[in-house]
Amino acid sequence: MNISYLNIFQSSIGKKIIMAFTGIFLMIFLLLHLSVNLFLFLGESAFNNAVFFMKKNIIIRIMEYFLASGFIIHIFMGIKLSVQNKISKGNQRYMNFFSIINALINRKMIITGILILCFIILHLINFSFPMKYSSNNYISDYYIVTSLFKNPFYTFIYIFSFIILGIHLNHGFQSVFQTLGLSSKKSIVWIKLLGYFYLWFICSGFSLIAIWFFFN
Repeated sequence: MNISYLNIFQSSIGKKIIMAFTGIFLMIFLLLHLSVNLFLFLGESAFNNAVFFMKKNIIIRIMEYFLASGFIIHIFMGIKLSVQNKISKGNQRYMNFFSIINALINRKMIITGILILCFIILHLINFSFPMKYSSNNYISDYYIVTSLFKNPFYTFIYIFSFIILGIHLNHGFQSVFQTLGLSSKKSIVWIKLLGYFYLWFICSGFSLIAIWFFFN
């Protein structure tokens, strides 16, 4: 029996594979984003030059469209899988321990995903749009970022959002390896350690930058 690629990606497994690959893409983007933000510690000129390179590099600009598409697909597939799981659970006559745990994990991923989406919208309004589309060329990108971190309310939201992201990544990182068949009883320990290192590195890195410029 021949199964088309379209049918595969319409299946639950296919959706999980798409979620896994878009998740990998987004995790790589976070590393790139953090590496640019670290230029803040080198001063205004260094950070502005890094942002200018990101703005003018044609490869980076093309990748931004892939990033936006990947994020939208990731959200869409996550919601669709959650709805399918809820329907399938509703058709069951009873809930065992593992189905209850899976239901709680799915709910946690949806809630944290929605909160992350809200933060990204806020982040685009406050950072990305002013830095890319501002008509005033005299406003320094460094000033836009550091001045926002002087706002205690925004800094709190920023740090809180990365805590939420850490919760999301804690399950998402491991799920990527499981979905792609790259985890085993021997490797799962190392995958968990790598996942913890990654989420702490990302979340602590972004949060410490915000805290540093809030107090300095």
